[in-house]
Amino acid sequence: MISPHGWLAQNPHVKTIRVAAADLNGQARGKRMSARFADKVETEGTRFPLSVLNLDIWGEDIEDSPLVFESGDQDGVLLPTERGFLPLPWLQGAPTALLPMWMFLEDGRPFDGDPRQALARVLERYKAKGLTPVVATELEFYLVDDSSRQLRVPRSPRSGKRRPGAETLALRALDAFDIFFSELFEACEAMDIPADTAISEAGLGQFEINLAHSPDALKAADDAWLFKLMVKGLARKHGFAASFMAKPYDEYAGNGMHTHFSMLDENGDNIFDDGSTAGTDMMRHAIAGCLAAIPDSTILFAPHGNSYDRLVPGAHAPTRICWGYDNRTAAVRVPGGSHKARRIEHRVSGGDVNPHLMIAAILGAALIGMEDEMKAPPPITGNAYAQGLPEMPGDWGTAIDTFAASPLMKRIFPAELVRNLTLTKRQELRDWTELTPEEQVELYLDTV
Repeated sequence: MISPHGWLAQNPHVKTIRVAAADLNGQARGKRMSARFADKVETEGTRFPLSVLNLDIWGEDIEDSPLVFESGDQDGVLLPTERGFLPLPWLQGAPTALLPMWMFLEDGRPFDGDPRQALARVLERYKAKGLTPVVATELEFYLVDDSSRQLRVPRSPRSGKRRPGAETLALRALDAFDIFFSELFEACEAMDIPADTAISEAGLGQFEINLAHSPDALKAADDAWLFKLMVKGLARKHGFAASFMAKPYDEYAGNGMHTHFSMLDENGDNIFDDGSTAGTDMMRHAIAGCLAAIPDSTILFAPHGNSYDRLVPGAHAPTRICWGYDNRTAAVRVPGGSHKARRIEHRVSGGDVNPHLMIAAILGAALIGMEDEMKAPPPITGNAYAQGLPEMPGDWGTAIDTFAASPLMKRIFPAELVRNLTLTKRQELRDWTELTPEEQVELYLDTV
């Protein structure tokens, strides 16, 4: 990786920089400054209140948070991540670069309320065991014309027409927005985001892009976070919106963010691979941990009021807590293919998640399953929706309360993060109930 200073030296046309960290909702919080201060911020970091990583979805303080008045609203220190400076291809003003940051306390300790620090803690536990998770994400989103009160698919830049219906895996649906997707893949290349395959999905104007497997789970989470920022920004540049909202249309499938992971030992061997289609006992322990944690971590996979509109039977999103081989109706799936790539696919998350918290929850649960040698139930066959299987929390309030009281979550996340997230979500739930359905859509459409 080119050092931050080296990148700017090679890109003297950059006039402004952004420094930003992800808050609990995955919102980019940060500052804009002149590029002349890049060296200073790269070596010394910058400061803003710890409470900024604990704002609600509207960007408001959490009223009863001890991070605000009780503590005097103290500053933390933002330091650059390993990523270095990245171009922001969607901005049309002065050439700009982004420096991703994460939060530390004044004495140099990681801030326990930072979601990226939470994932780093989980990965340190894997490292201590000589294990390396290999992680990939699949991100679904809608392209939306939101210029009127009625959401519609945008007009094709090629034909000027709107697609009349959803077309799963249709090349003509991709070709209709070829200029947008060509620029998207160029932007991913410039930002070192490993965008792999693009397909059209089941919804009207819905697409999915896969990000390639990475042996650095922190980078995989960063990639997903940056990808969401990039797609939303690039769509606005082209005159429409891109939405990762869990369920923007009642009549079409929601947006998911499926996560795949395998596990390498110190020799680089996949510990889930036993040379057959079945996989190892260690894989099944990891699956058992994932299943056990789904009820308690649902708020991380479905973090917003709209998220629960996606989690309904028969809507291409899992609602039953189960696993199966190559079964897309299950919450946890073991894909087919070569045994050498034996892996687990976690299918619960919506596209509206904070990727750092989501991946921390999945990998943390898998680690607990392996540590405790949990026993997975038998894999299901057939339609999971039609079977009498355990269900995940079906509403926002229950998911918040289950997370707050969970002993499992306290084994994965710092107590401060559990507290902060619980306070945040309870405040959002209170205020969200006062919105009209139209206001709820407007809130989430291109925010999450």
